[in-house]
Amino acid sequence: MQFVTIERDGKFRLGVRWQQEQIIDIEAALEVHPDAAVQADIMDVIAGGAEQIAAMQRYIDQINLTGTDAGSFIFNENEIKFGPCVTRPNKIICVGLNYRRHAEETNAPIPKYPILFNKFNNTLTGHLQSVALPERVTSQVDYEAELVIVIGKQAKYVEREQALAHVFGYCNVNDLSARDLQNRTGQWLLGKTCDDFSPLGPYLVTADEVGDPNDLTIRCTVNGEVRQQSHTSDMIFHCDEIVSYISQHMTLVPGDIILTGTPEGVVLGYPVDKRVYLQPGDVVTIEIEKLGALTNRMVSEAR
Repeated sequence: MQFVTIERDGKFRLGVRWQQEQIIDIEAALEVHPDAAVQADIMDVIAGGAEQIAAMQRYIDQINLTGTDAGSFIFNENEIKFGPCVTRPNKIICVGLNYRRHAEETNAPIPKYPILFNKFNNTLTGHLQSVALPERVTSQVDYEAELVIVIGKQAKYVEREQALAHVFGYCNVNDLSARDLQNRTGQWLLGKTCDDFSPLGPYLVTADEVGDPNDLTIRCTVNGEVRQQSHTSDMIFHCDEIVSYISQHMTLVPGDIILTGTPEGVVLGYPVDKRVYLQPGDVVTIEIEKLGALTNRMVSEAR
């Protein structure tokens, strides 16, 4: 199943991708076809896990999606405003230098353990939303195509073999990074946490539809030019190992998201004289196999 977040009147609503380019607004559908078993908030759906996914599927199968009232709750994708497909994660955990060829392009040693840092909810935004480059404080904003793991079951001291059973699904993210701020000190946080630096989506795809998360193509284009083209099998620490490792040190809860690192091809990996960082007007698309394409336009920050 593929979930989306619809932003309407400043509030987030749950949507389900029914057919290609068609979205069911679940809150609106429930007004016409009530069902107490169905949740209308993505965080409740994630917490409900397989049971809630099954209830949602039964609901969609039962309601009339072609009747005269369907126009009140079915919309084309171009009619909705997207929000981040996970709206209120308790934790946003990131893994740095997790693709072998990316570590090599930046002349960094291959890590012996996952390098962890965090972001905050202020960085979240949705598909097709503009990202205001914080030009007052940085001139080196870089793109990073990444696969996101969305936790679906509480996980603490989970063994690698059981780790993926605790995953609800996966989505795309652009882990935007202000390199000058990131490298100002030994802590990366400042360069990673500017507003809207984590566009997330467009879809949250359930784990059963994705299969092996380390068998997916991943790429990034800027203004249509391919900048990153790789495969999640190049991860140094695979998704099951990441979930297990983090769970040894902190409790993961439903809705937590884990950004799993970016492959080679980022601006930082170019020779210094060839680095051209993101500029207003640039359009960045992150595309991972089975997860759709996440697109955002960079704009100047309003002053």
